[in-house]
Amino acid sequence: MNTTHMTRRSLVTGLAACALLAYSRPLQAEDLPKIVVSKDPTCGCCTAWVDHLRQAGFSADVVETSEINRVKVRLGVPQDLASCHTAEIGGYIIEGHVPADAIKRLLAEKPTGKGLAVAGMPMGSPGMEMEGMVPETYEVVLFGPSSRTTFARYQGARLL
Repeated sequence: MNTTHMTRRSLVTGLAACALLAYSRPLQAEDLPKIVVSKDPTCGCCTAWVDHLRQAGFSADVVETSEINRVKVRLGVPQDLASCHTAEIGGYIIEGHVPADAIKRLLAEKPTGKGLAVAGMPMGSPGMEMEGMVPETYEVVLFGPSSRTTFARYQGARLL
């Protein structure tokens, strides 16, 4: 058996494995772009959602505005997907109580679309947790100018 051949094969296999591991590793806090959240100054659940993001390793800037609906219109958030706050990160729009792990997956996979949305304010979603209340099941929707797909389903903070 040619040992040089085995060494090359081992080297190529090792390099391929390293590349795969580097590509497939989860995003770390230092890899995450800053998220900019626009919210109404009086909204408490929006503040709780930002806390959820920060606990997940995101750096977040908060812009308080009483003109939040104008922000949504400017960014192209569909009315039926609207929630109480709108964020921008990595060229995407995040509307509503989207879990941090869904945002990390969005940034890692980079699907074609305008952003993610959780319509309304589902009980138990990040920022909407209330003691004694049963968490609702809800969809995280990947939306774009001409299509929508279910990106993930959650019950409260639990991925289904």
